[in-house]
Amino acid sequence: MSKLPSQRQLFDIPEDVAFFNSATNSPLLRESRKRLMEGVTEKSHPWDRTADRFFTNAETIRTLSARLFGGDADGYAIIPAASYGISTAARAIEPSLGPGDLILLIDEEFPSNVLPWQRTANETGAEIKTIPTPQNGNWTEAILNGLDSKVKVVALSSCHWTNGAYIDLEAIGAACREVNAIFVIDATQSLGAMPFSIENVRPDFLIAAGYKWLLCPYGFGILYVSEEWRDARPLEEVWLARQNAEDFSGLVKYSNVYMPGARRFDMGEKCIPTILPGAIAALEQIEEWGIENIADTLSSINQTIIRELEGMGFDVPYINQRCPHMFGAVLPNGYQGDLVSELMQHGVHLSKRGNAIRFSPHLHVTEKDVRCLLEALRKSIVG
Repeated sequence: MSKLPSQRQLFDIPEDVAFFNSATNSPLLRESRKRLMEGVTEKSHPWDRTADRFFTNAETIRTLSARLFGGDADGYAIIPAASYGISTAARAIEPSLGPGDLILLIDEEFPSNVLPWQRTANETGAEIKTIPTPQNGNWTEAILNGLDSKVKVVALSSCHWTNGAYIDLEAIGAACREVNAIFVIDATQSLGAMPFSIENVRPDFLIAAGYKWLLCPYGFGILYVSEEWRDARPLEEVWLARQNAEDFSGLVKYSNVYMPGARRFDMGEKCIPTILPGAIAALEQIEEWGIENIADTLSSINQTIIRELEGMGFDVPYINQRCPHMFGAVLPNGYQGDLVSELMQHGVHLSKRGNAIRFSPHLHVTEKDVRCLLEALRKSIVG
C-alpha cells in the first residue's frame, strides 16, 4: 500500500469548497463528465450507433468489476440502484423461504436494505430479526451471536451507513455457510474505497449503488450473483438479456434462453450511452489508483481529523471498530448548535446521520481542506 497525493486536479471542485461528504454523494471525475457528454452526443446522433454498441459498455463494466472486486465477469449485472439489486436478490431468494424462517438485519439499516425484506417476509411468512446496536460498538460480534439455524437470510451493509462502523464480512460469510444462511451484502458505503474480495467473503449476492465510493453517475450500480443463484428468476424480463438480442432483425423470434451468467439480472436499457461511459471512466480510475492505496490514503486523512476531534470532546469509535474511509463522531456534551449548517457557512461540507457527524473524504481532499475543516470545527465547538 502507498499513500496517494491529493487528486483534486481530476475533479471539478472550487478552491473554496472543502468536501467531506462522499458517503452521501461523491463528486464526479472530470473524465467521467467528459465521457458522459460524449454519450449525450452519441444519443443525439442515433444513426451512428451500431447494434454492438448496445452491449460493449456493459461487458466492459463486467470485466472491470471482476478485476477490482473478484469473482468472474459473467457474475456481474448492471443495475440502476441498490434497491433494485436488493429487490432482485429478494425475488430470487423468496421461493426458498417459508413460515418461521428468519431474515437477519441490523438496527438502523438504510431503508433500501429493509423494505424489500419486509415485503419478502410478508409474502412468505418469514420473520425479520433485527440485531440491536451493540453497546460495545462491535457489530461483528453482535451479528455472529445472532446467527442460528433458524436464520435463512443475512442481509447486511458492508459497514454501518450512519457512521462507518466496521463489520467483518469474511467472518460473517463463513458463519453463514456453517448454518446454510444466504448472505446478501449492500456494499454501497464501502465498495471502491475499502478492499473487498468476492473469493474471500463469498456472498450469494453483492450489491452497490455507484454514486458514492465508486465515483459513478446516478442511475448506475452493480450486482454480483454467485453461481448457485444464476438460474433464479430475474426482477424483470429484459430482451437485451436473451440469447438472440444481438440480431435486431430477428427480435420477434422470442428467445426463451437467457444470456450466460448474471446477465439475466441486468436492468432494462443497460445500453444507455448517457450513463455507462461515465461509470467506465470512474472504475478505470479506481483501478489505476488501487483500492488499497485509496483506503490507506483516506485512513491517513481521517486519522488526522480524529486526533483533533478527540481533543475537542467528540466521541470517536475505536480504530478496530471503524472503517478506513469514513467514520462517525458523536458531538461533545453540551453542544446545542446545528454543526452541519455552521460548517457550511465556512465552505465545509459533511453530514449528520443518527447521532453522529459523518466524515467521508475522498482523494480530492487537500491539506488546506483539512485545515479549513478543523478551524471551522474549533470555532463552532470550542468558541
